[in-house]
Amino acid sequence: MLNTTVPSLASTSQQVVISLGFCLLVAGSIGNPLTLIVFLSLQTFRHSSCAFYLTVMSFINIFHLFTGLFTHIMIYGFNINWLNMSVVYCKFRPFYVQLCAMSSSSCMCLATIDQFLATCSSPRCQRLCNIKLARQLVIGLIIIWFGCGISFLIYYNHVGSDPVVCDVTNRAFNKFNSVFYGPFMMSILPMIIMILFAILAYRNVQQIAYRTVPLVRRELDKQLTTMVLVHVIYAAISVTPGAIFNLFKTFYPLIIDQNTTEQLRCIKSLTTTVYYFNHMGSLYIYVCVSKRFRQQLLYVLSKICFKRYPPGNPNRIKPET
Repeated sequence: MLNTTVPSLASTSQQVVISLGFCLLVAGSIGNPLTLIVFLSLQTFRHSSCAFYLTVMSFINIFHLFTGLFTHIMIYGFNINWLNMSVVYCKFRPFYVQLCAMSSSSCMCLATIDQFLATCSSPRCQRLCNIKLARQLVIGLIIIWFGCGISFLIYYNHVGSDPVVCDVTNRAFNKFNSVFYGPFMMSILPMIIMILFAILAYRNVQQIAYRTVPLVRRELDKQLTTMVLVHVIYAAISVTPGAIFNLFKTFYPLIIDQNTTEQLRCIKSLTTTVYYFNHMGSLYIYVCVSKRFRQQLLYVLSKICFKRYPPGNPNRIKPET
């Protein structure tokens, strides 16, 4: 019974990875560039440090999908593992995926912190929300994650001869990566920061109506806070299954036989595919939760496609009644 179930599970997970993976790849290849276009085209976003973080995140996600998700589809969908074919790619992909994942989650963390500071009543906190500081923080964090990724370049290599497998060659680094860096630094810590500051920003926005704030600024803060808050919830749902699986596999080692190995491989392939929802959905989240963003998107697309401005200004705020 079990011997029949395992091949069936493997075949099903393979089809899910192929169909869902390519859907995510196409959706992300369309959505992330459109998000970039909207944020870079409208002056109201170009002057916002929160929008700057979201812009950088969308830019990083484009490359993360093509390097991370596409290779994942080839490995778990078509059983074509380029990591085992090239020692250069064996070293490069783990390094690059780690760099993109950490940089992307850092930008999302900074966006939530920025919205908390921007919606604070303290002018001192609000002054921390500026493009110059945002650029310095992003560049600094990318340099840090680049430095952390050097270990991946060093310790990933081909092992064995028949077959050749791309794997970690240092036991201490493997333990560090699987117990601390992977589950905590790449999943748990970013989620804690995002959720905490998103809730604080939402609480500030609820009180902003009682403060003397320009109407345009107030509406922009409401829009960005809503977008960021829903994005954080979406990210938590996408990342949690993979984080739970990795923690379970690390702290509760199982008796490994062929069937168990295949089952774990299927679960890993599915949870990793779900993880990539986090890197393709920004445009669709913003369109769903923000009427103003929908208007801004249509405005920008109309300007690009038809070389004309649609009636009205998407950044104009209607008086509240």
